[in-house]
Amino acid sequence: MSYRGPNQFNSQFRGAGGIPVGGGGIPNQGIPSGIPSGIPSQSNNIGAISNSGNPFQKFEQFSKNVEDLIDNYFKPLKPYVPAIGRGFLVATFYEDTIRIFTQWSEQVYYLNTYRNYWRWFTILFLINNMIVMTIASTMVVIRKKDNIATIALVAIVILQGIGYGLLFDGQFILRNLSVVGGLVLAYSDTIVRDKRTLNMPGLPMLDNQDYRKYFLLAGRLLLVFLFLGFVFSANWSVGRLVIIVIGSIACVSIIIGYKTKFAAAVTLVLLFIYNVFTNQFWIYEARDARRDFLRYEFFQVLSIVGGLLLVVNAGAGEFSIDEKKKIY
Repeated sequence: MSYRGPNQFNSQFRGAGGIPVGGGGIPNQGIPSGIPSGIPSQSNNIGAISNSGNPFQKFEQFSKNVEDLIDNYFKPLKPYVPAIGRGFLVATFYEDTIRIFTQWSEQVYYLNTYRNYWRWFTILFLINNMIVMTIASTMVVIRKKDNIATIALVAIVILQGIGYGLLFDGQFILRNLSVVGGLVLAYSDTIVRDKRTLNMPGLPMLDNQDYRKYFLLAGRLLLVFLFLGFVFSANWSVGRLVIIVIGSIACVSIIIGYKTKFAAAVTLVLLFIYNVFTNQFWIYEARDARRDFLRYEFFQVLSIVGGLLLVVNAGAGEFSIDEKKKIY
């Protein structure tokens, strides 16, 4: 988010090369006379009729198996998944703080010379960014005052967009909307439905409004914007086309809340593999401009992976097809 030299927001993406039918069996028509009552009726042993030839049902069963696999094999890690997701989510803010600190003179020179800000204002702006990003990110990780920390980090994203003249840059908007979506998901993870019951005869139960479902919906919608930036960037290839097709289907599934955990897991794995093999900033020398740019790309995508990890852990929430299927 801070200054990374000319063409700082040319996207690195350009370099990326079944449901059981009915319940029970056939009704018992009665036991004919002459047959001992101890022999069970054969009709009661017929199970549910399967329609396994239906591709849709096969997909439903496959995705359910994957979700069950995730729940079962990663159960020991489940208590730690929110913390890991939050750590990934705010990684880009920690990285930006380190960038400003280690490249202080370049940051001041750019804002003072090219953005024409007063020097005292530039110094105040950068110091404020470092302090707010460090404190607010830590508060998100340890789940303290999440509402304040989320608002502070969203405000930093907006202020940096204005300060660096990137507020209307397409790639900046799409990427940071995804980061904001992840922050909203992290905040929704801390909201617990507050129900107070008055144990007095004749008085109704007071049920406070559960706002978590709205934040989960907003977070899911915002989280997929990073992938839109990937779709609309240049340099098409066969591998890139495969990623776009699979990722687009998964993103639609996340938005509407259908097989959300499965779709989020697919997108998470897709982005993580892409990030490790494409944004390899560690292979370049410290003075190489590509290292600085790829490091920014790496931590931006890592933040989205953190948001997706929270979706895999929490699910889609009430406003989703998954939740409606449980009811109906």
